[in-house]
Amino acid sequence: MNLWNNEPGPASNVVIPEIYLDAAATTPPLPNVLRCMDRIQKDAWANPSSLHGPGLIAAEALGRCRAQIAAALNAEPDQLIFTSGATESVHLALLGAMDQQPVGRLVISAVEHPAVEAAAQVLVQRGWVLERWPVDATGVLKLDQLDRLLAPPTRMVSLIWAQSEVGTLQPLLPIAASCRERGVLIHTDATQLLPQGLIDWSSLPIDLLSFSSHKLQGPRGVGLLLHRQGLIQQPMQGGGGQEGGLRAGTEPVALIAGLAEALQTLPHFDPFHQSTPPGATPQLLGWRDRLQAQIEAIDGVTVLHGETTPRLPNHLACLITTAGGSPLSGRRLVRELARRNVACSSGSACRSGTVQDSAVLSAMGVETALRQSLLRFSLGPWIDLAVLDQVPERLQLAIRASA
Repeated sequence: MNLWNNEPGPASNVVIPEIYLDAAATTPPLPNVLRCMDRIQKDAWANPSSLHGPGLIAAEALGRCRAQIAAALNAEPDQLIFTSGATESVHLALLGAMDQQPVGRLVISAVEHPAVEAAAQVLVQRGWVLERWPVDATGVLKLDQLDRLLAPPTRMVSLIWAQSEVGTLQPLLPIAASCRERGVLIHTDATQLLPQGLIDWSSLPIDLLSFSSHKLQGPRGVGLLLHRQGLIQQPMQGGGGQEGGLRAGTEPVALIAGLAEALQTLPHFDPFHQSTPPGATPQLLGWRDRLQAQIEAIDGVTVLHGETTPRLPNHLACLITTAGGSPLSGRRLVRELARRNVACSSGSACRSGTVQDSAVLSAMGVETALRQSLLRFSLGPWIDLAVLDQVPERLQLAIRASA
C-alpha cells in the first residue's frame, strides 16, 4: 500500500512503495473511520454539554458512541472514561485510584511503558514504595515472585499486557486473579493488545484498563480508561465535570465516534482460552512469521523471541549486528530503512527523542553493547504481501550502509 506520494529515485522512474511496519507506534486511520468522523463533525459539532438543539444532537451522538464502544468491550457505558489517550488514562488510573488511599507499595513490571513509569514516580513523590516485577530473558514476568510481590504492603499492581518494544505477552490473568483474592487493585496497559483482539471486560478480573485509539486504526487524540465503579476517587483536573465528574473537558465527539467505528472491525479475543490474540486480520501472524524466516537468514540478525514465547501476532523484534558481531545502531538502521521507504522503529516511539539504553532490554538481561541495536517491525492489515517480501533485501542494504 502506497501511503505517501514518493518521488522516484534518481536512477529509476519506478515509484518505490512505502512499506509501513510501525503499527506499534501508530496506525493509519481506516477510511470508514475518517468518513464517520467527517459526518459527525458536520452534524454533531456542538458542545455535548449544551442544552440547545445543536448541543443535544452532539450529546445524542456521544451517547450512541459510548453505548457502541461499551457493547464492543462488553462493558457498562458508565465504566468508560474517555481521555486524550493511553498516557492520560494510565495517569488517571494510578493517581485517581490511589489519591485517597493510605500510602503503600506499588508494583509495576520491569518492562512498562514510560507513561506508567512517570505516573509511578508521582506516587513515589507522595511517599509510595515502588517495586518492579522482574522478567526473564524473553520479557515474561517471573511468576515465582507472585507471593512476595502481592504481599502487604502492596496496594496496587500495574502491568503491561503486551510489551510494545519486544511484543511479549504477559500472564496477566493468573496474576489478576491473585490480586483480586488478596484485595490488591490491578491496572493494565492494554494499548498494544486491543488492536489485535477485543476483550470481554465483564469477565476479566482486572480493575482498570487503559488503551489508545490511534493504535487500532482510529484517530489520534482519544483514549479510554475502563474502570470498576467507585475505584477512581479523584480526577486529575477540575472543570466542567464531564465523564461522571472524573475527567473534565469537552468531549471530542468526532474522535470518540472514530474510535467506536474502528473497534467494530476487530475480532474478539478470549484470553481464558487463547494464548495469543487473533490479530487484526487472520493473515497477519503468517505474514509476520514469513518475514521473520526471511530476515533470520541475514547474517547479524537475531530475533528476540522463538516459537514458544507468547507474543503479539503482528510484532517482530530483533537485534542487529554486523556479520562479525559488532552491534549496529538501531536508530541509524531506522533512518537507512526510511531512505529505502521502509518505516519501522528502534523501540518505543515514546522514547525516540533520546539516545539511551533500552530499559526493557536491560531488564531482559541483554548485554549492554546490544541494547541500542533493536529493530522493531510491527505489521497491520494494510500490508501488501508482495511489497512485504521486499523488506529483507532493503534491510540488507541498510545494514551495509550502517556498518
